Amino acid sequence: MLQSQPDQPLPRETEVKLAVPSAEAALQVLSAAGFVAAHERAFEANMLLDTPGSELMHTRRLLRLRDFRGETILTFKGPPEGGPHKTRPEVETCVADANAALGILNGLGYEVSFRYEKYRTTFARVGEPGHAVLDETPIGVFLELEGEASWIDKTAVELGFNAGHYVLKSYGSLFREYREKHSWHSQNMVFA
Repeated sequence: MLQSQPDQPLPRETEVKLAVPSAEAALQVLSAAGFVAAHERAFEANMLLDTPGSELMHTRRLLRLRDFRGETILTFKGPPEGGPHKTRPEVETCVADANAALGILNGLGYEVSFRYEKYRTTFARVGEPGHAVLDETPIGVFLELEGEASWIDKTAVELGFNAGHYVLKSYGSLFREYREKHSWHSQNMVFA
């Protein structure tokens, strides 16, 4: 039976992105630091949904449907907190039928506002609380470190980075900057 849990805080996600020159360079750095693939490289397609007036974007919240490894995942992310890492509330669940979920969200007034694609490979080290993710996107290659803040900072240094390299922007924000700089006409960050 479903029960309301209004006083329960939402789970939190803490992460940073690191821009890397290529997937090959990232794989070398990860391998040298003892990371092994936990999930092989796979294509990922994402749809962000918002109100016609972009209410979620303006309040720095996110509603996403993701198709990845044969699953459809519905995600809500709350506004990011201040600090050197991107920390924000996050709740995810698998949905059985992507089209039905999209129909429900459309019926509630949400529409697809942005689509983005990437190839994602997840890496881990045995016994460690966080993971590293290699994202190959149409606008560049990024390592994402997700876990406790202290693990992120320690791991970034081991990989040859520091807090000055942290990218806290979303892929949507990075894409808008890239599109302006490169005169890209597509409204979505998708592969040709």
